[in-house]
Amino acid sequence: MNEKFSHAVWPVIGLAVAGFCIWALAREVSSLSLADLGRSLGQVGPLHWLGAFGGAVVAYFALAAYDRVALQHMGRNLSWPFIAVASFVSYVLSHNIGAALISGGVVRYRIYSTKGLSVAEVAVLVGFCAFTFCLGVTVLGGLILVADPTLVQRFVDMPPAMATAAGAAMLGGIVIYVVGSLLNLPPLRIGRLELAYPRPAIVARQLVVGPLELIGAAAVIYFCLPTAGNPGFIAVLGIFLASFSLAIFSHAPGGIGVLEYLFVTGLRDMATADVLAALIIFRIVYLVIPLAVSFVIVLLFERQQLLLRRRVMATEGMAPAIAPAELPRVAPRPLVDG
Repeated sequence: MNEKFSHAVWPVIGLAVAGFCIWALAREVSSLSLADLGRSLGQVGPLHWLGAFGGAVVAYFALAAYDRVALQHMGRNLSWPFIAVASFVSYVLSHNIGAALISGGVVRYRIYSTKGLSVAEVAVLVGFCAFTFCLGVTVLGGLILVADPTLVQRFVDMPPAMATAAGAAMLGGIVIYVVGSLLNLPPLRIGRLELAYPRPAIVARQLVVGPLELIGAAAVIYFCLPTAGNPGFIAVLGIFLASFSLAIFSHAPGGIGVLEYLFVTGLRDMATADVLAALIIFRIVYLVIPLAVSFVIVLLFERQQLLLRRRVMATEGMAPAIAPAELPRVAPRPLVDG
């Protein structure tokens, strides 16, 4: 009963968070005009757009590496192009639909099952990728809090010493994870959750691709922000970690409202129109255009699977009868010998 209640209540809490952010954002931008927003969008030049596209490419490349590392951990050897396409479509749809673990898992199973992966294997893959994302957030979040503990004051009134301690604790958790892998310790159990330490080579790859994806995605926004009042990439990355993590937790499609509210709140030194313009470009580059590309990929994939099923059915439907010309010929024997 408790487990069922837990499964039901967390999505409700997430959607409530998204609803609050949308309401708070509407209050923040109530005085903003479309003309202001249009001017801010017009100030984003070609080089800024190019930087944004570059950040998106880096992010989706790292997301493909999420799947590749998970499959290597599972002992599954699939081609890199197939993994890249499967990962791209899964993440694009889950980002746009919301409820990332569920929607991403369904899409992944549809694709990876064609290569023989079972439901249980896809569940392990999804969980491993989610944990890699958490590692990336923990590594970068810990480093940022240690390097600039005042950044957290953009959202909450926390003493710098407490923020530094929180960052050090986050990095300490990463050290424990690495040491557990190096020493090949037995699985770590936290309640009903069991965490098996991967091989050191797998852990090293997780600690590279997890932060890389987040850095690439944050760069999409950073490149589209003006220099006036810009606090720098580290601050933008820190705000992105908080907003993107909460957006995923909210289960809202595309984290709508959550990203905008936290960025507007965290970048109060910048013009609201400039911040929203950067986030609109983020949604275009990181969500909308990839969604259109993934739609074409899904159509081509399903067409290929349909043709393959038709070929298989046609082959299975052929009768194994032998044509008369293929029957063995037997020479007639004489009635009387000699």
